[in-house]
Amino acid sequence: MNILLIQREGIDLHHTLFASETSRLALRFYLPKKKSCGVYITVSTLGSALSLVSELRWYIRRYVREVLFEVSPNVFCTHLLAQDVYYERTSVLGPAWPFRRLYGFRQGKIISTVLMSAGSTPEEYHQEYIGVERAIEVWCMEDEMEIGEPIPLEETGDVPEEE
Repeated sequence: MNILLIQREGIDLHHTLFASETSRLALRFYLPKKKSCGVYITVSTLGSALSLVSELRWYIRRYVREVLFEVSPNVFCTHLLAQDVYYERTSVLGPAWPFRRLYGFRQGKIISTVLMSAGSTPEEYHQEYIGVERAIEVWCMEDEMEIGEPIPLEETGDVPEEE
C-alpha cells in the first residue's frame, strides 16, 4: 500500500514535512520519497495508511492538495473512498469500479482532470492529455465525481456558524 500526497502549488512538501520535528517523528519509520508532485510513502496496510494520514492531518490541511492511496500500479483511490472501504465496508473495490477520474500531470502539477465513463480505460482519453507527462487513474466515491478542485471552507470565508 502506498500513499501519494499531492502538494499544493508553491510548496515543497518533502522539505516542509522534514522541517518539522512532529511530522519527522511520525514519518521516521516510513522513508517517504520526494516526487515532483509531492511525497510518496510506502506502508504495509490500508489501516496503517489511514492512521498515518490521520497523524499528519495538520500538515495535510495546510500543504496538501489531495491524498491518494495506491490500490494497484498507477491506480489510486481518494481518501474518502479509502475510509469507506476500511471503516464502513460498504464499497468493494474491483476492476469494474464505476467512479473514476484521470489526473494529468506536467512538471509535477495536476494540469487536467477528466471524468472517466464506466468500463473505459485511461488509454481512451489520450486526446485530452496532449502535453501531459504522466496520467494516473483515481477511483472515487460517486459524490466526488465532479471536475474541479474542492475549495476548503476556510479559504472561501463561508464557514458555517456554530449553532
